[in-house]
Amino acid sequence: MSRALPKYNKRRVAFIGGAAAVALSGTVIAGFALAGETSQNGGTNARTLAGPGTISCPDVTGELPAIPASAQAEVDRNIALLQTQIDEANQRLVDTVGQGGPNFVQNAILGPLEDKRIATLNRIETAIGRAAAKPEGLEAFATCSLNAGGGAEAGADEDAGAGAGAGAGEEAGAGAGEEAGATPSETAAGNAGEGAGGDAGNAGVGQIGCPDVTGELPAIPASAQAEVDRNIALLQTQIDEANQRLVDTVGQGGPNFVQNAILGPLEDKRIATLNRIETAIGRAAAKPEGLEAFATCTLNR
Repeated sequence: MSRALPKYNKRRVAFIGGAAAVALSGTVIAGFALAGETSQNGGTNARTLAGPGTISCPDVTGELPAIPASAQAEVDRNIALLQTQIDEANQRLVDTVGQGGPNFVQNAILGPLEDKRIATLNRIETAIGRAAAKPEGLEAFATCSLNAGGGAEAGADEDAGAGAGAGAGEEAGAGAGEEAGATPSETAAGNAGEGAGGDAGNAGVGQIGCPDVTGELPAIPASAQAEVDRNIALLQTQIDEANQRLVDTVGQGGPNFVQNAILGPLEDKRIATLNRIETAIGRAAAKPEGLEAFATCTLNR
């Protein structure tokens, strides 16, 4: 049987094909027209729904005691850093609209921001405590919240899933990323990212390894032993929780997920815990300095 189409059938196929093309073109044109109408009439709503909102944090400055002159500069630097952290977290909200899975804003932005603020507030306490009575409990000012600013982006993150993608801003990222004006240890939290984080999100489990600080501690006064032991145990708990998070989030996130949502926040927690160890020893003996060098952890695949 010949495979060639009769002339009549060829014309018929050409006619039907042309009619289908016209119909498709009409559908596309109508779609663009409808989109244009929606854009003109509902543009404000569209922009509102895409708005990421803003982050607000409690102001600690009114709760500080009199600041000794010798501590003023350090306290001022850390108060400025608190604002920098908020600014970077707000920028991260803008940069990551639509990314991630469930609870993205909490896991990748608000959680890391809280950890950064705890470390910074601890440094303020320590700076004042070197020359006067050390204030306690400033960590109560660490937790921030998302004001949805007229948009549904926060709800979309929680309900529709914008999960821990490009950032537990560690810190920064601004969850866990690099902070302008941050201390070297905080900056390392962001810069450690690409090598330790995995460029394709959390593609596999692996294991988190952290440096052991116990062999670097000086003699611990008896009055500080219990508190130091609690914080050393907490360092291990933090590692265990981070390893569990690796398991729970396999396949989630975007670029640098592991760094921004797991390693960065873990580093901030460790900085705060190591600072408490320094402070506990310093109440009864020479205070050790520089334990933050043991804060950075890595992912071993």
